[in-house]
Amino acid sequence: MCGLNGIFAFNPAAGLPKEAELLATREAMRARGPDGVGVWWSEDRRCGLAHRRLSIIDLSDRALQPMASADGRLVITFNGEIYNYAELRRELEGEGVRHRTTSDTETLLHLYARDGIAMVRRLRGMFAFAIWDQAKQGLFLARDPYGIKPLYTAGDGWTLRFASQVKALLAGGQVSRDPEPAGLVGFHLFGHVPEPFTLYREIRALPAGHTQWVDAAGPREPVAYVNLAGILAEGARHPAPAVEAGARVRAAVLDSIRAHMVADVEVGAFLSAGIDSGALLGLMRDAGQTDIRAITLGFDQFRGTAEDEAPLAAEVALRYGARHIVRRVGEAEFRQDLPAILEAMDQPSIDGVNTWFVAKAAHEAGLKVAVSGLGGDELLAGYPSFTDIPLWRRRFGPLAAIPGAGAAARALLSAFAGSATRHRPKMRGMLDYAGSWEGAYLLRRGLFLPSELQRLMDSDTAREGLRRLRPLSAIRAGLQPDPGSDTGRVCALESANYMKNQLLRDADWAGMAHGLEIRTPLVDIKLIENLAAVIPRLAPGAGKAALAAAPSQPLPEAVVSRAKTGFSVPTADWMAAAGQQPVDTAPASKGVTSRRWSSVVLSGATDMDALAA
Repeated sequence: MCGLNGIFAFNPAAGLPKEAELLATREAMRARGPDGVGVWWSEDRRCGLAHRRLSIIDLSDRALQPMASADGRLVITFNGEIYNYAELRRELEGEGVRHRTTSDTETLLHLYARDGIAMVRRLRGMFAFAIWDQAKQGLFLARDPYGIKPLYTAGDGWTLRFASQVKALLAGGQVSRDPEPAGLVGFHLFGHVPEPFTLYREIRALPAGHTQWVDAAGPREPVAYVNLAGILAEGARHPAPAVEAGARVRAAVLDSIRAHMVADVEVGAFLSAGIDSGALLGLMRDAGQTDIRAITLGFDQFRGTAEDEAPLAAEVALRYGARHIVRRVGEAEFRQDLPAILEAMDQPSIDGVNTWFVAKAAHEAGLKVAVSGLGGDELLAGYPSFTDIPLWRRRFGPLAAIPGAGAAARALLSAFAGSATRHRPKMRGMLDYAGSWEGAYLLRRGLFLPSELQRLMDSDTAREGLRRLRPLSAIRAGLQPDPGSDTGRVCALESANYMKNQLLRDADWAGMAHGLEIRTPLVDIKLIENLAAVIPRLAPGAGKAALAAAPSQPLPEAVVSRAKTGFSVPTADWMAAAGQQPVDTAPASKGVTSRRWSSVVLSGATDMDALAA
């Protein structure tokens, strides 16, 4: 896990890149890589690569980056982990390839030398990397299938710049800060900025599961090499019997856990009172891990209530023989850390505060790697959305097809149920959006609805942002080809939107701010391939029940039967106490609280003057 960046003046008429810019971008990512630094320039100085290292595999200086091949033809700067690198290394060595290090970075160089851009189809891991090909005078960029690791590019038609963080590109001083209306609109709609957009018009994310080639002719369009909806569709064509779900889930998740244990440093675990993190801890033990340190976050505000995760997490840790660390957080620490949280937040997000504090606790414990249960709800139908979205489609879809039904419903609700819709504002959009999968998903996951945007920003920005973002079309794209089942469709929607653009991005910035690599065994391309045939026939609750039973010593019944609360943070109370948000006479819904928090995040994490320009 590291920070990478580079500059390539691909147009022969472009000026040569400046080392000061390359280093300024790299040093803006200092927290991502405290263990080493490096820089490399091509002979003609038209391409420069830089790197900051968090050493996890092969801790020696021989694994520093940027790393060149023995013949000097290839140079790589790489962020992430390749979990099957040892298998690939053995394969390459069987063909006569010799390695100088034991790092996964070098394996990437040799694999590219053999397979070219097709190499990405062989990789199991989380990654973003750039390889300079001297012979072809071109740059190859790649990002993992789920987008666990970020990679942003900025192009002006002459020079391409790239980095692991948006703010790092800005720190170089040569990238325009002109605002991107689609990014601003996207944040208001979803509580995150949907890729490939950012808050800046010139900066784009290389989409998850894509590669890109850049040479003297300029950047080519990104090319997809994997399709999650396609994997789910293939599974739906050959569904597994429901009785096999338990055995298949255990085998597939245990396989993923084993892969995610590859490291030359200690691997710890985040532990809540939920099924996902507890099952992973049990499977870590089944995979042969011993003396595991498990980190649980507890909030003073929740002490003694059902929302306090610590007591039940302690029971799980005891069952699996883990050394349990409980880190308590209170309002004073939240307020003290808030400026640093907003600074570390590379793009605004209404989530991530919990990950900041649990990553902080892991760093305080001396850990450099921790396993997270992120992804279990998306994979195994754990969210209410797996029930709600199909239900809304069936119940309200026919009414939504009637012209004018949505406008009439909004008028009636405003007239006769104004109080209810103030605390449940998306009720008004049911007949506008429930007629399609993408519309129902926007309704379920949206922060604000498109009709509300003009009271949040000027009408021209809202209109242009919607035109560029095309939110319903963007959501619909994640369902092509059709995943083949209701469960598969919601799995694809949650994985390609909320998980990718919010949860995984939050895990990256919050973990990297503390020099911590967060691994997600339940977000793994091989895992979804292994379970694609199981997903179509998962009954409500069956997937999570199978995961709870997956360890050789299943999770305690108290964990399995515990009502799902999510990994909540008492930000609403803290903001009200700080005078940042009003205290309502009636309790606000989670959605209303998220709306209030979004205004704090946006004002603290963006240059509002630039956005208003």
